[in-house]
Amino acid sequence: MDVALLVRAAPFAALLAAALMTGSATPPPADSSAHRREIEQWRARRLERLESPEGWLTLVGLSWLEPGKNAVGSDAGNRVVLPAGKAAPFVGTLDRAGDGVTFHAAPGAGVTSNGAPVTTLVLRSDKDGEPTALSLGTLTFYLIARGDRLGVRVKDSESPARRGFHGLEYYAIDPKWRVEARFEPYSPPKKVAIPNILGSVDQEDCPGALAFEIDGKTYRLDPVIERGETDFFVIFGDRTNGQETYGAGRFLYASPPVGGRTVLDFNKAYNPPCVFTPYATCPLPPPENRMAIKVEAGEKVYKH
Repeated sequence: MDVALLVRAAPFAALLAAALMTGSATPPPADSSAHRREIEQWRARRLERLESPEGWLTLVGLSWLEPGKNAVGSDAGNRVVLPAGKAAPFVGTLDRAGDGVTFHAAPGAGVTSNGAPVTTLVLRSDKDGEPTALSLGTLTFYLIARGDRLGVRVKDSESPARRGFHGLEYYAIDPKWRVEARFEPYSPPKKVAIPNILGSVDQEDCPGALAFEIDGKTYRLDPVIERGETDFFVIFGDRTNGQETYGAGRFLYASPPVGGRTVLDFNKAYNPPCVFTPYATCPLPPPENRMAIKVEAGEKVYKH
């Protein structure tokens, strides 16, 4: 997934055990002023990450590699096309052999990695953790793995989307949408089929359902646990989608349950990166996470 930004490694079994602990750790209700400050601080961090030189607003390209040599450069005939005016017509090749990819720089191309000039370099994809980043001026490009496909993601710190960013729009902060959720474990943990915009489906670990009440009605969402994460990741849809919010749903994180309880704060619901760029590979809500209710909280659709 494109959403694993923080590494909080913990074995799955240990995480599940912690979630089932008994005790008096039920999250207390936030008073309105403290809750407002929390959400405002969360929004500021969200904006800072999005506007950063590495944020989703900088994503300007995605190309899928074929076996063998894949030419890289600004010429439209290359397999990996870099933005015009930002790179030479040809800067090198990405040689794919199975799951392995090696970059061979053209003489004088000026490509670097971690500040060092690159001639030949074996690349690591995001499947193996932090990918090997190649830099050229304001551009950065690196490998991503999606199933058996390997692609090259290109970012430009001076992208038109970043330079012309119009800010984020939110619903009013409302404590109603900060709800206590009851953790209902699956034994054994089940796999949830998570589709994505590429048309493929990933099988993700789901430790249990998060059940909560809104306006007297019970709803359940199936979170997943991403590789290297401890927080629960929820991909959900609701009846605001396609109108006030993004049509393909939104994302939300929740702390691991303690004492069988956690908090789902929909004021922190946010848009997937596909709202800002056509080059992301966003997961979509599974059918069980599409709620028959308007969740009028969190981030609205980006209209620009």
